[in-house]
Parts: sequence; C-alpha cells; structure tokens
Amino acid sequence: MAQPGPAAGRRAPAERGALRIADRVLARIAARAARDTLAVAWAGRAGRATTTPRVSVTAIGRARRLTLGLDLPYPADLAALALLVRAKVAEQVAALTGVRLAEVAVVVERLVPVQAAGTAAVEDER
Repeated sequence: MAQPGPAAGRRAPAERGALRIADRVLARIAARAARDTLAVAWAGRAGRATTTPRVSVTAIGRARRLTLGLDLPYPADLAALALLVRAKVAEQVAALTGVRLAEVAVVVERLVPVQAAGTAAVEDER
C-alpha cells in the first residue's frame, strides 16, 4: 500500500517557499479600510476630509506596524472613531492578506469643523 504524501518530484507545501506581501499593499488596504470606516462619520455633514488617510508601514522583524494619519470630523467622539478605525483596519488587513499587525497607531492630524447638512453657517456680525 502506498503512503500518502507528495507526488514524486513535488515538494510539500511547507517546503515550497513563502509568500511576501509588499508593504505598499498593506498600506493601500489600510487606507481603503480607514476611508470606508470613516465614511459613516462623514455622512450627512457638510465638511469632508480633504485627503485620503496617510499610511506608513514599519517592519519590525517579521511583524508590521501601521501608522495612520487621519482627518476627523469635529465635533465627534474622536476616541471612539480612532478605536473603530484601528479595529477595522487590523481586521481588513488580516482578512485580505493573512498578515497580523503588531500595532496600528492612529494619529489625528487635523480636525475638520463640520455642520449638519442643510444648515447654513452663522456668520458673526460686527
């Protein structure tokens, strides 16, 4: 009876090599996940973030650390938004690439004052 195993001339999957996901791929996935997550926070507001999230990826051995620079609407619960973005980015990157991030740091670079859609800004008369 023949033993199950790799066919003659073929290597076992673990011996074939490794797949490396480029840091720029992780950055693009992270930026998209952050933008999609923040779309809910920006919905129904007159202001908008002027740029896409800025993402940098740092290699620490085999682990990866992501830093996200974000424009957030104000007023809003900034801590809750940052936690939500961090969780969704880590989840999306892991789901699409299999890479578990060592850390996701969120840096609020700018607060964008916004008003509810359909309301006019009140100008001070002097």
